[in-house]
Amino acid sequence: MKKLFIALLLLLPVLTYAQGKKYALYSVAFYNLENMFDTIHDVGKNDYEYLPDGRAKWDSMKYKAKLKNMSTILGMLATDKLPMGPTIIGVSEVENRRVLEDLLKQPALADRGYKIIHYEGPDKRGIDCAFFYNPKQFHLNHAKLAPYVYLNDTVHKTRGFLIADGYLADEHVDFIVNHWPSRGAPSSARERAGEQVRVLKDSLLSEDPNAKIIIMGDMNDDPMDKSMSVSLGAKREKSEVGAHDLYNPWWNLLVKKGVGSLEYRGKWNLFDQIVFTGNLLGSDRSTLKFYKNEVFMRDFMFQQEGRYKGYPKRTQAGGVWLNGYSDHLPTLIYLIKEVH
Repeated sequence: MKKLFIALLLLLPVLTYAQGKKYALYSVAFYNLENMFDTIHDVGKNDYEYLPDGRAKWDSMKYKAKLKNMSTILGMLATDKLPMGPTIIGVSEVENRRVLEDLLKQPALADRGYKIIHYEGPDKRGIDCAFFYNPKQFHLNHAKLAPYVYLNDTVHKTRGFLIADGYLADEHVDFIVNHWPSRGAPSSARERAGEQVRVLKDSLLSEDPNAKIIIMGDMNDDPMDKSMSVSLGAKREKSEVGAHDLYNPWWNLLVKKGVGSLEYRGKWNLFDQIVFTGNLLGSDRSTLKFYKNEVFMRDFMFQQEGRYKGYPKRTQAGGVWLNGYSDHLPTLIYLIKEVH
């Protein structure tokens, strides 16, 4: 792995700081693609709304426009710092592998060389989580879909937790992509998800105490909500975080700066979060460390007029075709490692 890491440095931007130290930069992103359906019925899925004769009148024109628009955003992520974009992009609300393959064929992504991780999950509408990853930067060992385990509530059947295990910058990193139960479900359903992901994190660390864990997704809760702060245990301040605890860099961004990833009834929420273990914190950048985080936003991604001016511009809303993007904004973190 050491030789692979050294070879990959030739492909990455190198930052130079005081004392002449140089650092390789990486990015990890998450984006809820909001109803990324194709136009074909998948047996066993309640995807009828997104068919040509369905309520959304989801025809090939709309599907092609959706592919173009979503790939445009995915293709822009992190490119102001990294020409080839993020190493890892977690996504949610995708119907199947076919739409993922169609996304990667779009001009904005076609030359990136991304690979796909996807498993069909149990969601009634058929929407799943997935990964895109750059195999030149992330060496995949294995992946799996861990199911959401129900107790007494089977009404809010939901997505599983998608896990990818591998090496980034010559270090063992595990990623978990999530899409927790919607706000239509009680808080307890999301708290249950948080508890289960915490168990998965602890299990991964029991296998390798030096592993670095990155958990991302649309949690359908804000950083301070019980599912995130108590059940998952993602903490607000770096000073509170031990090596195997979880740090949530979005908490202060929402509370202190009012920055969110989606807007509802005039209030910003930050459901789209990327949290990680404390062994990614610290000033010793001889190992992989957290550098910064951001919500990705550009003016054209927002409604410019009307009742929802300033909201993220959706593909369609209230039966009206808007030719937009998603009701969510993407989120990113940057990682850094000293090179010699």
